[in-house]
Amino acid sequence: QVQLVESGGGLVQAGGRLILSCTIAEHTVSTYTIGWFRQASAVEVHEFVAAISPNSRSIAYGDAVKGRFTISRDNAKNAVYLQMDSLKPEDTGIYDCVANRGVIATLNATKYDYWGQGTQVTVAS
Repeated sequence: QVQLVESGGGLVQAGGRLILSCTIAEHTVSTYTIGWFRQASAVEVHEFVAAISPNSRSIAYGDAVKGRFTISRDNAKNAVYLQMDSLKPEDTGIYDCVANRGVIATLNATKYDYWGQGTQVTVAS
């Protein structure tokens, strides 16, 4: 079983920074494409945020976060990071880490087989 574990969410002022982390319990992240989706609330659709392939050669960002968010991975530390800068109130939501065994960073939520429990990010105005 592949269990994704997110950390780093919290409350931040608009314009601030947060860094989310994602690891896979009892597995190595190096063989997975890892991504992030977010929901404004539990009833909203998932919005693509970013994804990174196992070798970091394929990276994709959602239009709403381009130029502000950076996804990276450190396979030696078995972790993927989402650095979120210049945060806006509209970035508030539940951020889910996702994974698949593919080699392309895809925006399509249906292509991800594994989903984490989510971490809350709140940006105060």
